[in-house]
Amino acid sequence: MNSLPRPLGRLIAGTAALALLTACTSGSPATPATSSAASSGSSGPSTTAGSPIEGAPAELAALVRRIYSGEDLGSGASKTAGAALKGRKPANVPVTGTATTGTWKGARVAVVTVGDDVTLAVAAPSAKWRVVGGWWPSLSVKEPSLGSGPRWVVALGSDARPGQQLDRTRADTIQVVGTDGNGGAGVMGMARDLWVPLSTGGKGKINAAMALGGAEAQLKTVRSATGLPIEGYVLIGFTGFKKVVDEQGGIPIVIPKAVNASHAKMVIKKGPQTLTGAQALAYARERKTLPDGDFGRSRHQGELMLAAAVKAKLAGPAAIPSAMTTVSKYAKTDLDAEQMLTFVARFYKVDPRKAGRGVAQGAFGWASGQSIVVLGSQARHLFADFKDGNLS
Repeated sequence: MNSLPRPLGRLIAGTAALALLTACTSGSPATPATSSAASSGSSGPSTTAGSPIEGAPAELAALVRRIYSGEDLGSGASKTAGAALKGRKPANVPVTGTATTGTWKGARVAVVTVGDDVTLAVAAPSAKWRVVGGWWPSLSVKEPSLGSGPRWVVALGSDARPGQQLDRTRADTIQVVGTDGNGGAGVMGMARDLWVPLSTGGKGKINAAMALGGAEAQLKTVRSATGLPIEGYVLIGFTGFKKVVDEQGGIPIVIPKAVNASHAKMVIKKGPQTLTGAQALAYARERKTLPDGDFGRSRHQGELMLAAAVKAKLAGPAAIPSAMTTVSKYAKTDLDAEQMLTFVARFYKVDPRKAGRGVAQGAFGWASGQSIVVLGSQARHLFADFKDGNLS
């Protein structure tokens, strides 16, 4: 297991930063009300500036006030959120805060901040708002409600070219992102030439599963290879990745060593900078000029995810709905709004000293007339280390 690169590690520690380890939360600070929810059928008008919960649709504001008044939330909360809030101590003061809203695959999502409290809510199309998680120290709720135990999601990058189906080509990027639910987290890259049993049958390079059976087949293959009960996937292509990065203002990062991205005909300079979508994609895809080839490429992809996490942490949880809206436009996923929102929010509770990254590697070999990476002890030890959702 590899520790964080020192410059990036210092930045994370210095800002207490580790948020979502994918480009999904690399958003800029959001304004109290975002237009995405208003244009997607939000329930009732948003409250006006100066009202108790700025930016919240009337129905959502009423639901949040019920949290603080101690009322029974009933169907207004998920099972886990309702259980966490059951023993809360009601507040006897007016509730003031802000809300940001967005969308995820047709559903509305919201983050409501009241002091140090954060409430996460979703509303399926034509349904009412429902609290699905959050943390409420002001109400003496001791632990965050963000799903129980370790959780993992795999971030997939497709190498689809124009005219090709996004989930019927090879997976150019395979990064497993996890948290342990106790402040620990990790990002694990998978060398795309790992020779493993495929969920579609037989053996092959791990990234071939998607070309043969789609994103679900790729997810099942990664689950089987790692032994991790990965919750779901988020898949994005080259064009979508660039657009997400650019629409979210780029990725600030410290590049430890200059990279000649030969395939993109550009050089990514050493040092602190903000990468555009094209630059970030070039950094994530280059392997031919790297001394460790595909292993180095996977390492670079992990560095980008951690850099996006730093930016997200600095923006705060309020930026999540805007970023989810952006990613939702370009990504394919099997994660619903509740899963994605609570998974993303987990990273705001991570202790940077309990987070790390690694790349599943192996020795080079030969099978079926092609060069492969043999799944060996290094990768198996890494998988075992990640079973608690933590790579620190």
